[in-house]
Parts: sequence; structure tokens; C-alpha cells
Amino acid sequence: MEENKNKYCGCLYYSASALARQITKMADEAFSPTGMSPSYAFLLMIVNEHPGIQPGDIAIKMQLTPSTVTRLIDKLEHKGFLERTAEGRTTRVQPTKKSMELQDKLVEAWQSLYHRYVAILGEEDSRKLTNMCYEAYLKLA
Repeated sequence: MEENKNKYCGCLYYSASALARQITKMADEAFSPTGMSPSYAFLLMIVNEHPGIQPGDIAIKMQLTPSTVTRLIDKLEHKGFLERTAEGRTTRVQPTKKSMELQDKLVEAWQSLYHRYVAILGEEDSRKLTNMCYEAYLKLA
């Protein structure tokens, strides 16, 4: 492995981007049986677990911009997985029956992803890497 290492591997941006590409590929494969991309799947799991959640709260939980979350919700609403309701000036997002019926399959895909990278990295290193990435995100955000 050392002979494949280049001078950019010591750069956080370079290494984090390479890791993101690999984990995204694994996530795409894990969530493929659900018919959902990982982003859509995580949004559905959040709404299924928090019916009536506001889009801004989804954005916070997903660490995405509100406009990105709005686009994701638009697509999932169009496909019949979500419904938006208005209460005065407040918009809430509700799961449909179709979304709730998919929940177990979404959780299975998420667990499959976890087991796949744990099999490669080991449980302790996976946990440490996840925590370090999240802590770095919080400090940089």
C-alpha cells in the first residue's frame, strides 16, 4: 500500500474526499435494494421516525442546506413517499403509508452498510473513524 501513497495523502481534503467516494459507493450498493439513494433513504428514515418534522429540522439532522432538503422532499413527495402539510406559516413533513412500509428495508440497508465497512475496518476503528469525522465536522462547521 505504501508504494501507492502519494504526496497528497497527507492532505485532509484529499484523503476525506477519497474516503467519501469509497463510502458513497458502498452506500449506493447497500441501499440499491430499496430503490432509494442513500440521501433519500436517510431523509425517509428521519421523517418516518419524526412524523410532522419541519424541513429546517431535517436539514439540521442531515447536515444539508435547506434548499437541498427542499429538493429531496419535492422528489419524495412526487413519488408518493412524503406529504407536506401547512400549519399557518409552518410546513411539516409527514410520511405516507408507502414510506412507512419501506422503513424496515431502509434500516436493513443501513445495517448492511455498517456491517460491510466494519468487516473491512473493524468495529473499533469504524467507531473511532466515525466519531473523529463527526467531531471534525462540528469544529469546522
